[in-house]
Amino acid sequence: MQRSEGRLTRALIMDPFAGISGDMFLGALVDLGLSPDWLRDFVGGLDLPVEVVVERADRSGISCGRVTFELPHEHAHRHLKDVLQIVDRSGASSEVRETAGRAFRLLAEAEAEVHGVSVDRVHFHEVGALDSILDVLCGIAAVSELGFETCFTRPVAVGTGTVRMAHGTFPLPAPATAKLLAGLPVRETGYPEECTTPTGAALVATLTEGRRAPAEVVYGRSGFGAGTRDPEGRPNALRLIECSVPDRSSTVVAVQADLDDMSPEYVAAARDALVEAGALDVALLSVDMKKGRRGVRLEALAPESSLTGVLDALFLHTTTIGARHWRVERAVLEREEETVEWRGQRIRRKRVWLPDGTSRSKPEFDDVIAAARALGLAPQEVRARLDGERTDPGDPDGVERT
Repeated sequence: MQRSEGRLTRALIMDPFAGISGDMFLGALVDLGLSPDWLRDFVGGLDLPVEVVVERADRSGISCGRVTFELPHEHAHRHLKDVLQIVDRSGASSEVRETAGRAFRLLAEAEAEVHGVSVDRVHFHEVGALDSILDVLCGIAAVSELGFETCFTRPVAVGTGTVRMAHGTFPLPAPATAKLLAGLPVRETGYPEECTTPTGAALVATLTEGRRAPAEVVYGRSGFGAGTRDPEGRPNALRLIECSVPDRSSTVVAVQADLDDMSPEYVAAARDALVEAGALDVALLSVDMKKGRRGVRLEALAPESSLTGVLDALFLHTTTIGARHWRVERAVLEREEETVEWRGQRIRRKRVWLPDGTSRSKPEFDDVIAAARALGLAPQEVRARLDGERTDPGDPDGVERT
């Protein structure tokens, strides 16, 4: 029996008020509670000549975590495949390896677009150095180690002026950084220096995908990671905040189309097609349309991730030539599902928990129908007996939970 809604999601808020880099991210994670011994063991498993240095640093009166890697100087300019090989042999979980791989692919795609070459031909310069590879891989693995289920971001600070890179001097934010920050909230600071590095931008883009924290969260601990510089008058640090987010509210997409030239049986088939495409619920409403024609309004709710599939199904299975869709917030009750054994039939039963702490439950309709057919009973009789269930194992009508 597992509750599927209403629990608290453990989340991480990335607050790059002064920018973000890979080492700032690791330092903040250590300040947040990441074990330095775990970090050393993880890096040690990579079989690289690296020493992990964990220390404290002061930035404008704020005590911060500081993580650096001591490693030999190298001249290697790695390609994406070389970086991914290091990720693959890390021994991290498949989820961590996949997420780290996605971060480096984002970096490669940004560099490729800047230089006008294919992704496979991109030479990683600064971000291909071992310390940058370790920043990304260790940072993503550490988020998993600390048990965060999702990440949010506040506006990412960017500086002004120029930065010296392998190909010359470029305006800030660096070209690849600007591309990586596309679609994310950004704050112009006016600080005359690089605030956010490509590595830091890739971490924000990969871990948060631009998600902003909900309006209501429950704060936990916070941690600060020190940047390399220590300018006067402002803390050059990254703040991370752990929080809990109730799952009672979630964002879904409403999809709506009006039909006046389809036979009812085909409208019903279209409803089934939308459900198969990922719609959570589909309703059919009678509407009056232009020229006095009677029509049907089809309304569906779907996760944002299923929007494209639901729209495709709508256009394929109906005669509509257009559809409306918009984001909506829904409130859901905490729920759990259990399977019960009744007269040799397995019946799923859904229970929801009300705000006052009480609950109500009902058996799944499809299972009631299947049991009625198997036992030669009327569906309403099966439902009535299940609702008045007795739990005495010796009673032939008793219900046994599995």
